[in-house]
Amino acid sequence: MKGISYYAKPYRWQMTFGFLIKFFATVVELLLPMLLAYMLDSVIATGTLGDIIFYGALMIVFAVVACVMNVIANRKAAWVSTQISRNIRSDLFEKTLYLSARQTDKFTVASLESRITSDTYNVHSFINIIQRMGVRAPILLVGGISIALVMDASLSLVMIATLPFIFVVTFLIRKKGIPLYSKVQNSIDGMVRVVREDAQGIRVIKALSKNEYENKRFERKNEELSSDERRVGVIMGIPGPVMTLLMNLGICATLLFCANRVSNGLSSATTVIAFMQYFTQITMALMAISRIFVMYTKFAASSKRVVEVINAPDEFFVTENAGACDEKCAHICFENVSFSYHGKKENLKNISFSLRKGESLGIIGATGSGKSTLIKLLLRFYEADGGKISINDRPITTYTRDELAGMFGVALQNDFLFADTISENIKFGRDISEEDVIRAAKIAQAHTFISEIPDGYSHVLAPGGKNLSGGQRQRLLIARAIAGRPEILILDDSSSALDYKTDANLRSALRKELSGTTVITVAQRVSSVMSSDLILVLDGGEVIASGTHEELLSASLEYKEISDSQMGGAIIE
Repeated sequence: MKGISYYAKPYRWQMTFGFLIKFFATVVELLLPMLLAYMLDSVIATGTLGDIIFYGALMIVFAVVACVMNVIANRKAAWVSTQISRNIRSDLFEKTLYLSARQTDKFTVASLESRITSDTYNVHSFINIIQRMGVRAPILLVGGISIALVMDASLSLVMIATLPFIFVVTFLIRKKGIPLYSKVQNSIDGMVRVVREDAQGIRVIKALSKNEYENKRFERKNEELSSDERRVGVIMGIPGPVMTLLMNLGICATLLFCANRVSNGLSSATTVIAFMQYFTQITMALMAISRIFVMYTKFAASSKRVVEVINAPDEFFVTENAGACDEKCAHICFENVSFSYHGKKENLKNISFSLRKGESLGIIGATGSGKSTLIKLLLRFYEADGGKISINDRPITTYTRDELAGMFGVALQNDFLFADTISENIKFGRDISEEDVIRAAKIAQAHTFISEIPDGYSHVLAPGGKNLSGGQRQRLLIARAIAGRPEILILDDSSSALDYKTDANLRSALRKELSGTTVITVAQRVSSVMSSDLILVLDGGEVIASGTHEELLSASLEYKEISDSQMGGAIIE
């Protein structure tokens, strides 16, 4: 189990070095009031000018040394906190990439984004301040009280009497603050989700003139967050004023007591001056501790959210391989596979089919019929609740993550393009030659329009490929899926923006150039799947018909109705 201490451990010596510097700098600061009292009592009254200059210079040296050491310690604290938070962010981001689809659904993408950003910032801020003030404030508090007790115990007791009240207030607010900050972070998740959705759908929002609607939706989340922040602000705003009040009351009581003791000859004016300086240092220490406490409540809430993701179990398991595939075995096989997203309604029921290597599968059906869910199970984004899925006569659970991913080339419905060259978007970080990039683009019917762009394959795309048409983006995504020469090619409604001629040319090129690749096509159009060796017609998560295009036209009324509505019953090639 990884906690924040796990990330701090590699930097324990740097932190120790910083703490030691802070310790000595604070001790030097504590000596200054004592040195001032000595000068006022002994040096100025009885000493020579040389003694006064010497002790004055000594105080300046002490002040400069304390300043320099504090600067060094603060720089070290900033470096250590930055490194720790950087490592946490790296592990947190990497973990999000390996979370199962169920885990991602549970955390939500918006929550994962805020954990990587705002939560790690809160962790960074606390680690920074605990190094800067975590040593200094307690030493100033304990050291100041100890020296004050030595100088005048009676005066010190007046000041110490306020401390229990301060600690009680701090404890009670801390108990209330942590759950409040957790609620604030959850509200941030909700607002991030709305912003993320609106940023992705800005064109649709503008096209449908839903600006005001989305603005109101954002305002609801914004008001919810503001309400939570106001509540936590009110609660967490209590310690500062209360501590200031208690300390001011303590100062007033101390001054009254000091005046009485000086007038009665029980204490000297120089002792009172030094004592008040220590009281000021103690006050500063208490204020620093109050600030640490406020930041701790944020840290405790945020670190819990960060660690929750980092320590999430890896749900991708690998079982023992029971055998090997011969030439006659099925390449892909589903045997009575069932699945439910939420454990209530079955989204897939008893799905069974098999494909030989190099064959093609078409999946067609109404929206919500389970087409994409079937693909997610094959890719092992989710684990099937029942039945068995095999590739090369091996259950998919016997493949490692890298083995399984290496088999597939995938172009999904909501795939993305990033702000880089067309070539790099097709390669997608893989070791793929330019020849394979061009070959894939030609098969995907993308080479022609790429060649017409002045920069060609070096042309830099806008984020999301916004400077391309929908059909051009889809062809690049298909090229990306083909470029790695996959064993299994999955096209999940990835040609919906293509015209019929381009779609037909794509299917023809796939049959010609990828004859040894098993191709699975999910589509709404019959023309995209009609040449497949096997077509599954899904409805309500069940296979209601299967066969070739010709077989289904005569055996499945549902398929025939779809075909007739789209193509008038004609066979188009």
